[in-house]
Amino acid sequence: MKRALVTGAAGFIGSHLTEVLLDRGYEVRGLDNLSSGSLDNLSAVSDHDLFSFIQGDIRDREAVEKGIDGVDSVFHQAAVASVQRSFDEPSVVADVNCTGTSVLLEAAATADVETMVVASSAAVYGSSEELPKHEAMAVDPESPYALSKYYTEQATLQLGRENDITAVGLRYFNVFGPRQDPNGEYAAVVPKFIDLMRNGERPTIFGDGEQSRDFVSIEDVVQANLKAAESGSTGIYNIARGNRATINELVNQLNEILGTEIAPKHDDARPGDIRHSVADISKSREQLEYEPTTSFEEGLRQTITQFQSKPNQS
Repeated sequence: MKRALVTGAAGFIGSHLTEVLLDRGYEVRGLDNLSSGSLDNLSAVSDHDLFSFIQGDIRDREAVEKGIDGVDSVFHQAAVASVQRSFDEPSVVADVNCTGTSVLLEAAATADVETMVVASSAAVYGSSEELPKHEAMAVDPESPYALSKYYTEQATLQLGRENDITAVGLRYFNVFGPRQDPNGEYAAVVPKFIDLMRNGERPTIFGDGEQSRDFVSIEDVVQANLKAAESGSTGIYNIARGNRATINELVNQLNEILGTEIAPKHDDARPGDIRHSVADISKSREQLEYEPTTSFEEGLRQTITQFQSKPNQS
């Protein structure tokens, strides 16, 4: 039986990944300090015979060693995932994302870990106008967050080579789906807009709304993690749908699905916001056999369904 450690297991991505790993017959240990994740996200697996949960921080060597002991694969999702927060609290983001990853890598080097799959970000590419973004292009991290994710992926590759661990860094583009938190100052655009619009409120678009993103569903991100762990490949891979939608199109899609006609508010564009982002996913397709299967519309419908099954979150 394969054993896996999922860091950030109570978070948005980590909880979905945990469920699918268990469905595939893995024994899974989840590690999370619950600073942003919630045990509610793990309610479907909390009583599973093959699941155990450790409440602990990835910067805590004792907790990490407890979680990593005897596992075959590590899926590292724990992080402070906000560009703006990295400007507001750079020391916190560096500590969690860089020091935490280092503690995990040190523990992996002394354990019998075979594979490490770590979450990176499209933010490492910066605001270059070159499209689509491909793994061979120069990186230009323009925030402490982006720099911390570049550190995460590169340190993992380096320590993997040194310790004979198959290491993979997945550069996520704009991930969305059920369980993504709509609240808080740093909430992602999809859950925040859904939460506002289902309550009849107007979402705020910064700029003209023609900025575009490569939105990828949580189902496809989980698929990518599994493919990465089981492929035997090592390297950096873009994880996205390979096409883009504007923020205006997002609002239009949400109006159509919700049956509403809510016009967004517009505010000044935020300094440093990337205008357009879309991924070249040919490397992931060829080497990981990754293939996105959830359309933007279907992913939005799934996310809205989850929101509608719960009380209003605003």
